[in-house]
Amino acid sequence: MHSKISIIGGGGVRTPLLIHGLLRAQSQLKIGNLHLFDLDWGRAELMAALGREIARDLGVEVRIEASKSMEAAVEGSDFVLSSLRIGGMAARARDERIAIEQGLAGQETTGPGGVAMALRTVPVALEHARTVERLAPRAWFINFTNPAGLITQALQQQTKLRVVGICDTPAELIHRIAHVLGEQTSEVQCDYAGLNHLGWVRRVLVRGQDVMCRLLEDERALRQLYHADLFDPLLIRTLKLIPSEYLFFYYSQRKAHRNQLTAGASRGEELMRLNRDLFPQLQSESPRDALATYRRYLMQRNASYLQLEAKAGSAFQQPSNEPDPFDTPTGYHKIAVEVMTALVSTEPRTVIVNVRNEGSIEDLLPDDVVEVPSRISVDGVKPVHVGKLPESVRGLVLAVKAYERSAIRATTEKSWPIALLAMLENPIIGQWEIAEDLRRTWKIADAEHLGYLQN
Repeated sequence: MHSKISIIGGGGVRTPLLIHGLLRAQSQLKIGNLHLFDLDWGRAELMAALGREIARDLGVEVRIEASKSMEAAVEGSDFVLSSLRIGGMAARARDERIAIEQGLAGQETTGPGGVAMALRTVPVALEHARTVERLAPRAWFINFTNPAGLITQALQQQTKLRVVGICDTPAELIHRIAHVLGEQTSEVQCDYAGLNHLGWVRRVLVRGQDVMCRLLEDERALRQLYHADLFDPLLIRTLKLIPSEYLFFYYSQRKAHRNQLTAGASRGEELMRLNRDLFPQLQSESPRDALATYRRYLMQRNASYLQLEAKAGSAFQQPSNEPDPFDTPTGYHKIAVEVMTALVSTEPRTVIVNVRNEGSIEDLLPDDVVEVPSRISVDGVKPVHVGKLPESVRGLVLAVKAYERSAIRATTEKSWPIALLAMLENPIIGQWEIAEDLRRTWKIADAEHLGYLQN
């Protein structure tokens, strides 16, 4: 029996990459129909055309189409993948510029950018989820939408769907740890725990042997763990933990902000320029030529990741030695396929995902969503017990989780006062005057999406 998969936000730039990953796993997923839905139907149809070209290249027979209604796209689906960006790249760029003007780094999922994104995304994500709940109640809802942990928690709390949140950051970090150790990823086991975009590796095992101390003493290896030179090796040794890359915006907030000022741009502003040129070109080309253009675009985008914030680099510098994005060992498409194929298998597989805590991290509530290794199979997603967090990071995790809970409450209760509380709890903001300035600015700049909040 063939499955139906739908992608909400199917006009997004990652969609062809995701389709490629799904079709490569056709023997396990047995996809009959792949439906893309996006408010911009033209964009969704363009992505579907690229998807059909990918299917031809791979020799996979599957029906790929852009649906004009979300109801038609999701009805009867076995998997629903949600990748939303409410307000588009323009909203991200605006959020990041507002943060920079407040003296904080502009980043889409942390600090002011993360708050704004959460406040305008949760209501839409819940509306979509309730449609899926009605039309595909047995579907697995795979949440890509950022801020992934917060959105997944809102979905877990407010719906009865089977939900799991995914992010490629932990898998990428583990892959790079294996690379600097000169080992295959399959030989390396990492003890990882935290929240989405706020996680740490506590221990590294190679074929059962603990090599964490050796890794911490290797300065060259520590500097190669990330896409850019993010963390001073002394910081990593001081923590005795390996932070995931988004901790840069907590541990080096001032550095990130200064580099954005030096570059005269934020990541969102640069991506908006890249995307502005991309879509007219894709629409003017044959599907085969458009797919080649898309591949070059991803290579340029990937090569510049975190370069601006780490060293005032630019997405408009020519990439060198950047691997083919369709063949890289990690990425959103890879983690999505790993989770989905596990969910149709009787053999459990361990994957780091965003899932209901259920006692995995002892410092947090059972219904908090955490990012931890989980055993995944046809029987569901079961978090592995990781115990208590190290003292050095426990306070930060508790503060960020308090912020996430309040941000969700602000959206469900439509309350600016609770949104202000969330900003006070957010460790990057944490100041009343900044929170009030942000509220005043957002009420004018994003009245379309935040007008539902009441004083």
